[in-house]
Amino acid sequence: MAKVEKTAIEPTRAENYPDWYQQVVKAAELAETSAVRGCMVIKPWGYAVWENIRTGLDGLFKATGHVNAYFPLFIPLRFLEQEAEHVDGFAKECAVVTHHRLEAGPDGGLVPAGELEEPLVVRPTSETIIGETYAKWVQSYRDLPILVNQWANVVRWEMRTRMFLRTAEFLWQEGHTAHETREEAWEETLQMLEVYRQFAEEYMAMPVLTGEKTEGERFPGAVHTFCIEAMMQDRKALQAGTSHFLGQNFAKASGIQFQSREGKLEYAWTTSWGVSTRLIGGMIMTHADDDGMVMPPRLAPSHVAILPIIRKPEDEETVLAFCEKAAAALRQHVYHGRGVEVVVDKRDVNAGEKSWGWIKKGIPVVLEIGPRDLASHSVFVYRRDKTRKDRYGMPLEDFARGIVALLDDIQGNLLARARDLRDSNTREIDDMDTFRAFFTPEDKERPEIHGGFARSHWCGRADCEKSINDALSVTIRCIPFDREKTGPGPCIVCGREGPGRVVFAKAY
Repeated sequence: MAKVEKTAIEPTRAENYPDWYQQVVKAAELAETSAVRGCMVIKPWGYAVWENIRTGLDGLFKATGHVNAYFPLFIPLRFLEQEAEHVDGFAKECAVVTHHRLEAGPDGGLVPAGELEEPLVVRPTSETIIGETYAKWVQSYRDLPILVNQWANVVRWEMRTRMFLRTAEFLWQEGHTAHETREEAWEETLQMLEVYRQFAEEYMAMPVLTGEKTEGERFPGAVHTFCIEAMMQDRKALQAGTSHFLGQNFAKASGIQFQSREGKLEYAWTTSWGVSTRLIGGMIMTHADDDGMVMPPRLAPSHVAILPIIRKPEDEETVLAFCEKAAAALRQHVYHGRGVEVVVDKRDVNAGEKSWGWIKKGIPVVLEIGPRDLASHSVFVYRRDKTRKDRYGMPLEDFARGIVALLDDIQGNLLARARDLRDSNTREIDDMDTFRAFFTPEDKERPEIHGGFARSHWCGRADCEKSINDALSVTIRCIPFDREKTGPGPCIVCGREGPGRVVFAKAY
């Protein structure tokens, strides 16, 4: 009987994917549940990932002419009521503030007092309050475009939560722009979608599909919603970012008007776009394995962990000195605009425990340095994207000289691995029996990993889209931009002709 290797994470992905995910979050010290139901505490290692995401994206935003601002957390209820479709889409998720102070109650506890004249909604998204602000900023076409982003937190009162993927409060960025013409707003919408695609693939090493959402999946109040969709290791889709063409809907609701070049009073054309801490959940489910997290180097909080191997007290001083020398040599190099970040782990902890700790946290490279390595002026190298059996020794000078190339190789390997997974689990399916079998788990008791992306024809009717969702919990993730190149064909549900294939999947 073959020996089953013990893994750091139990259960494994194959045994129980949802629980595996939660255990990776815990073992990698990314986040933990809080005293507030549905909310999370993002721990330092996890928050450092978010800081790197924020820094990378912020640079891309500013390179396309955007600036940052900040808008209030509280939104007057009447603002949401101005855009009926928008408020209907978020009404069930809104947290509402109705009082402004606490007083001692008759039983000694605190009770709300001082009822507000108007309830305030805790920000679920900011289109309405930003629109009200833009209405004051804009009088002439000369005031346009407005290209503003904000980094903030939002609240959507979710009842079924999962850390990073869906929590009552989460961190995000939301861009809100106003334009003189439809063409400018349309160009902005697609430009920001491309920024998200670039970030997902080049920084997160997470390949994505781009396309448009169906009307049923569209952002409330938007004219068009575009998305990036990634496949996770359980073959479900994750909507990782959206860019919305809002037309003039929100401008009319908020009164964003300007005097045109011809002297006429016109409504602005607006967009909004955003990603959130959900990206960290996407990184986990794209790259982590049964030993814990695997960090893409471009977003890793640190690049290299150096572990001094000290078995005798008399070796401590020389081993630590060599470790610091190795760290200094590595820190001289720059990796994609960041100095190579190195941790020398001097904790008084068992060497094996140290090593497994860094493996679970997903640091890209672990170096082990002991007395024997000093004699040969070398280091023992473990790449997190490889197995522990693939560890190797090499001279310190050679390792330091090649650190940037090594990190790039890890980054590229993670992207290629994720792309291979997606491509090998994508099918063109043309009949409902095959479609149903594709999305039905063979093992009803362990249904964690099955399905994938089905590229099938769709006639465009909402009732066909709904029937598949009702029957199989499968949705249309996106209508690809190159849909018509796939050629017309019969709808997978009703047989009516559709103009091309769309992407179906189960999703988070």
